[in-house]
Amino acid sequence: MGRSRKAHEPVTWEIDSGVAELLPDPDVPDEWTLCVNGTPQSHVDLADPARIEFEYVRRLAHVADLVAPAGAPVRALHLGGGALTLPRYVAATRPDSAQQVVEIDAALIDLVRTRLPVDRSWRIRIRQGDARAELATAEVGSFDLIVTDVFVGARTPAHLTSVEFVSLAADALRPAGVYAANITDGTSLAFARAQVATVCAVFPHVCVLAEPAVFRGRRFGNFILVGSRVELPVADLTRRTAGDPFPGRIEHGESLTRFTGGTRPVTDETATMSPSPPRGTFGLPA
Repeated sequence: MGRSRKAHEPVTWEIDSGVAELLPDPDVPDEWTLCVNGTPQSHVDLADPARIEFEYVRRLAHVADLVAPAGAPVRALHLGGGALTLPRYVAATRPDSAQQVVEIDAALIDLVRTRLPVDRSWRIRIRQGDARAELATAEVGSFDLIVTDVFVGARTPAHLTSVEFVSLAADALRPAGVYAANITDGTSLAFARAQVATVCAVFPHVCVLAEPAVFRGRRFGNFILVGSRVELPVADLTRRTAGDPFPGRIEHGESLTRFTGGTRPVTDETATMSPSPPRGTFGLPA
């Protein structure tokens, strides 16, 4: 069960996968960072859910901004819950959106509901379960946006990295729907290249967002993979990503083909977990 002292002091909570901590901003009472087993997972501003702190979530928010006309409600499926940063953002910027969140850790869901509750008027439903198992039950053509942001510790589970998994997401999307996935990699980028090839094997239109140093393998970091059956708003995504506090770039078309370098898509038989980040990455002890 949870243990805390005062409303704006750190909270330590035993969860199914280890230990979660909620760390408050020392100057802003409504801002919290969620860490799981020492790795920062989410940041939320309860007073302003449209404010995004983590860069990779900001890039996922750019995708959410462009999945439909500004302010229009969407149906979204979030695989991986964390502190519900992106669902809160969508609810604040697209009122009346219907959102479903799948999180495998029941105790983490309890922590978020207890200490970081969402506005009751928001149509956010949280379901405990395995991301792939829940995705397999989704109605065909039912979502405008599907986001995969699932980590065990700091690694993406293997069964969420294959063509078979991405195909399930494609089936659950409406014809013009968008799939987005957050993965991490560094150095050789073998995992990232294989994941790009995997998404390209399912969707005809794909782009990838990351910081330039991450694309070059000079730093371990986040890649946002985006796929759709229809043409993506690459120009708008490029402009928004370039304007981020830590500017990123987008690869698509021929440049993305060169990035994959002939790497084969991943199947259930060949799938592996994403690589472990080096010590000192994402807040891990150096």
